[in-house]
Amino acid sequence: MGPHQFPFPLPSSQSNSHFSIHSFTTPSAKEREMESIVHRMVKVNGVTLHVAEKGEGPVVLLLHGFPELWYSWRHQILSLAGRGYRAVAPDLRGYGLSDCPPNVSDYSLFHVVGDLIALVKSLGVHQVFVVGHDWGAMVAWHLCMIRPDLVKALVNLSVVYQARHPTKKPVDSIKAVFGEDHYIVRFQEPGVAEAEFSRIDTKLVLKKFLTYRKPKALIVPKEKVFGGSPDTIINLPSWLSEEDVAYYATNFDKTGFTGGLNYYRCMNLNWEMSAPWTDEPIKVPVKFMVGDLDLTYHSPGVQDYIHKGGFSKNVPFLQEVVVMEGVGHFINQERPHEVSDHIYEFIKKF
Repeated sequence: MGPHQFPFPLPSSQSNSHFSIHSFTTPSAKEREMESIVHRMVKVNGVTLHVAEKGEGPVVLLLHGFPELWYSWRHQILSLAGRGYRAVAPDLRGYGLSDCPPNVSDYSLFHVVGDLIALVKSLGVHQVFVVGHDWGAMVAWHLCMIRPDLVKALVNLSVVYQARHPTKKPVDSIKAVFGEDHYIVRFQEPGVAEAEFSRIDTKLVLKKFLTYRKPKALIVPKEKVFGGSPDTIINLPSWLSEEDVAYYATNFDKTGFTGGLNYYRCMNLNWEMSAPWTDEPIKVPVKFMVGDLDLTYHSPGVQDYIHKGGFSKNVPFLQEVVVMEGVGHFINQERPHEVSDHIYEFIKKF
């Protein structure tokens, strides 16, 4: 299927309808750029993915996390396209306009990596640059673990690669350290988190996650609903507009959150399926970036792992670690220009 008009309205400052012949508003250069992003549907690995792309040149595959969409990379798409690259940002399976398979087990990292291998093939290239954030980073690590031949270089944000432990399942380990109220543990039972999200406005759920910047684990006691009270007021930071939130919410109102939550529900399954890669290092050039307020950076042992040799042992071609001061988890949206520059300065070497 070829390029098509985007079926959900982009934020009004980026919507074609905003510039109808009846409007006297002149679109800004940024708005015109957003309109130039091409949206298409691609059949891969038994599912159909929605893909946003712009530019010509070497492909940079941009992989989003939870609770996000291709739209999380809007700034990087424009920046990379303007610097001679073809930026390709899919909605991963279970998100946005992409298919949402019915079974929890359909969301293993091996399924998602299969989607991306087929997507790369459909682009007519033999290798791509990859940039991942949050779950997208986990997908990227596994893509590099399974098919390093497809990846020229990797820039990953927020989530480090840790080689598979031979005996410790990840969800069990999280429960042992943080108890039953850690958000990942709370996400495990199908339907429970979804029911809690449904009691409050989707926009509020998204604001709660996207504005979280406490440098500690997210603990949600069972007596507290995810997202808090429906009357909670959350002031948005300068990097996130009400229109941005509305765009995300339009998509999640359509799909629900189950697809994204199923990635968490496959964590132990991923561990079981990755047994053949126990202790396998990542064999591609890597740059890693994280905010110093990111909850992932404050997970027990992570800072020592990053800065005292463990990370570079498992990622032997790690070339650079960037810790951005005063930045939370959603680093590519909070500091879009700096992150875009960091990506470009790394991948241009190859």
